[in-house]
Amino acid sequence: MFDRILFPTDGSDGAEAAFDHVLDLAADHDATVHILNVADTTHDSVTRIGRTVIDVFEREGKEVVDAAADRAADRGVETVTAVRQGGVPETITAYAADEEVDLIAIPTRGRTGLDRLLLGSTTERVVRRSTVPVLSIRPDGEPARYPYRNILVPTDGSEPAGEALDRAVTLAARTGATLHVLSVLNLGNVGFEAYSGVEELVSAAEERVAEAASVGESAGVETVEHVEVGSSPARGIGSYIADHDIDLVAMGTRGRTGVERYLLGSVAERTVRTSPVPVLTVPEADSE
Repeated sequence: MFDRILFPTDGSDGAEAAFDHVLDLAADHDATVHILNVADTTHDSVTRIGRTVIDVFEREGKEVVDAAADRAADRGVETVTAVRQGGVPETITAYAADEEVDLIAIPTRGRTGLDRLLLGSTTERVVRRSTVPVLSIRPDGEPARYPYRNILVPTDGSEPAGEALDRAVTLAARTGATLHVLSVLNLGNVGFEAYSGVEELVSAAEERVAEAASVGESAGVETVEHVEVGSSPARGIGSYIADHDIDLVAMGTRGRTGVERYLLGSVAERTVRTSPVPVLTVPEADSE
């Protein structure tokens, strides 16, 4: 499933913690990991100083990627290292396209200061820009678990949700994980009892969930189906993660509109920002 994984790193503690999970994934898939450090040259305070400072950034970046490559070699994982200049999210996504990587794996936190790389907002911009799936890994808290045991797929029946489902089913089949298919109906301030069409919405959501679950069952994957009514999408995802020992969330980055809307970009971004477990975001097929 994954042959080439891109791991942008700034050498921070958070990036190093996330790298353990990347190595687990790469070792299982026999994938090559591209280790990238970006010297952010978009700030005036950097570009005005001249080449000397950039040389320092590049030297520090080479130390960072070489140290990560050494860790990967200890695990028997093949690597390619690179140091690039430019805006961070733009450089990451351009590298991914140029090297035809299958996955960008990126921590949701990094170091602060002039050389900051992996702040949450950067991760979200990479998720928005990327034409390949992005695995966002929270580096604090409990270490991310692999092989996955429980994979959550939020769905609204849209094409991007279907793309995420296909990836999740493949991962679940590989790792022996249980696939959890979730639909959340957000009724806003109207409330369950006041909304006259809620029964029809619930029925339609149940059909979507059952249809998605059948994809997993056809692949021999154990599935769990659930429809939740009343929560905001991001809150519903968060509650389900906590209640069902989820290891990975796989979701599309676009979705349908209306009272049943679910996987709009802002929901995916909020999930990336708040999820205690890795989130695999899958872009629309026509953006790849």
